[in-house]
Amino acid sequence: MADYTYEDLKGKTLAELREIAAGIEHEAVQGYTQLNKDHLLPAICKALGIDTHEHHHVVGLDKMAVKARIRELKKQRDAILASQDRSGLKPILRQIHALKRDMRRATV
Repeated sequence: MADYTYEDLKGKTLAELREIAAGIEHEAVQGYTQLNKDHLLPAICKALGIDTHEHHHVVGLDKMAVKARIRELKKQRDAILASQDRSGLKPILRQIHALKRDMRRATV
């Protein structure tokens, strides 16, 4: 059987997916002739062991460190919001915004 990726299967027509399902003996694809594409695609992925979650690759950035920094800044933001003194709130919000934008730009 050919090796498929989620994107390969997603680009196929319903008839092509049903042909693939016909060659698979797995309980997930039983009754494949009655399934529509939205239900057949995850069933085939489950039968073939293909991950249906789309992964985004971040290039040139330590994603875990950025997320940790955002969590720290959100804690500071929550503390400022609880204290009624909002003088230092805007710089923290801008930092959170900038870090999120950097992460989105680095996503391929």
